[in-house]
Amino acid sequence: MKPTQHILTLFILVLCSNLNISAQTKLVYQYEIHEEIGPAMSRLTQTAIAEAEKRKAAYILIDMDTYGGMVLDGDNIRTALLKTKIPTIVFVRNNAASAGALIAIACDSIYMTPGSTIGAASVVNQQGELMPEKYQSYMRKKMRATAEETGRNPLIAEGMTDENLEIDSIKRKGKIVTFSTREAIKYHYCNGEVERPEDILSKLSGGSYVIEKHESTLVEKLLLWLVNPAVSGIFLLLIFGGIYFEFKAPGTFLPIGLSVVAAMFYFAPLYLEGLAANWEILLFAVGIILILLEIFVIPGFGIAGISGIVFTIAGLTLALVRNIDFDFTFVPHGSVSMAFLMVSIAMALPLLLMIAFGKKFFKSRAFKTISDVGEMKQSHGYSIRDKGLQKLIGEKGVAITNLRPAGKIEINGEQYDSTADGSFILSGTEVTVMAVRSAYLVVRPV
Repeated sequence: MKPTQHILTLFILVLCSNLNISAQTKLVYQYEIHEEIGPAMSRLTQTAIAEAEKRKAAYILIDMDTYGGMVLDGDNIRTALLKTKIPTIVFVRNNAASAGALIAIACDSIYMTPGSTIGAASVVNQQGELMPEKYQSYMRKKMRATAEETGRNPLIAEGMTDENLEIDSIKRKGKIVTFSTREAIKYHYCNGEVERPEDILSKLSGGSYVIEKHESTLVEKLLLWLVNPAVSGIFLLLIFGGIYFEFKAPGTFLPIGLSVVAAMFYFAPLYLEGLAANWEILLFAVGIILILLEIFVIPGFGIAGISGIVFTIAGLTLALVRNIDFDFTFVPHGSVSMAFLMVSIAMALPLLLMIAFGKKFFKSRAFKTISDVGEMKQSHGYSIRDKGLQKLIGEKGVAITNLRPAGKIEINGEQYDSTADGSFILSGTEVTVMAVRSAYLVVRPV
């Protein structure tokens, strides 16, 4: 055989060998749950499972270390894991508590590091206090059903939630089941003790495996950043600050445009994460429209303005909590209050800043660059026509709308735009014209 034939044969053998090895190597697709269970983790799970199915992965591996979180999001993750046809494995790095335990039990195999724990799935509030029975009952049934689905002792899963349940040699009344790694192995809630996720590969049958970690996309990272409470708080400040600025300097348009953009960035990530519903966004929009109508169209400040403020605050507040329409069953205790406080502070702060520094700002060079504050001089072609308003000084009339402070009065059958000099004036009050200011009559009660 010629030397060239030897080289060609060797090349073909090496190529076939590499192809054979590549064909036998199977993919284990890994993603992490190292944070509180919430909308972001639910979205991450959906994305990771979809990518694993697209890549035809042999296994899905979850690297877990969590104390739990929101029940509904934990249930969403649990359901997604049970539905996928790809075998699932969870590596408990340290903790799989509460909703984390529910997710772990939903996986086909559980591996734990030495010193890890799994269990303690009772539903508690932010202070660590047990929630009412309806919450516990829901979680008990979910834990039991999940264990039945994955072939584990359902009584033990129920015991991770129910402190009144007694299980021979495992649990006495008044306690919640929490297993260490060795206990979990003993009672078949753990398939083995390992130090690293890579150690699990040697325990899998059917060829060689390689782990590939899920990489979050730029959009996922951006959404995770935008739903951060601190970032949402900044958008709230921009929303209310822009509105206050526009009321102070009507026609500037830049502030109200900034408010609209801030509202889009506030609601969009919350909508995508399943927090903000369509009706909550609509509630906010209606509230803003009512406020604008009250300020620019309807004289005074009454039902429309008050309703607008209520709707606006309600829309912004409800968008931050995980309610289902008007069902707040699984909203963590205190979440609505905290959201309301956050929105209220964001609403009050721009007003306080405007009171404290507004006068200086409106005289500043920065304001002059975005607002037309030039003087309208007669030499430039401007003129002011009082249309005989000066003759009305001293005349008496009747307020035909509330003056808070602007509104309308009637004198001798004619209506005039007016503003109250001092306190608000109610409709029907007899008034006297004290002065003329631009095209307005300045009046006070007789």
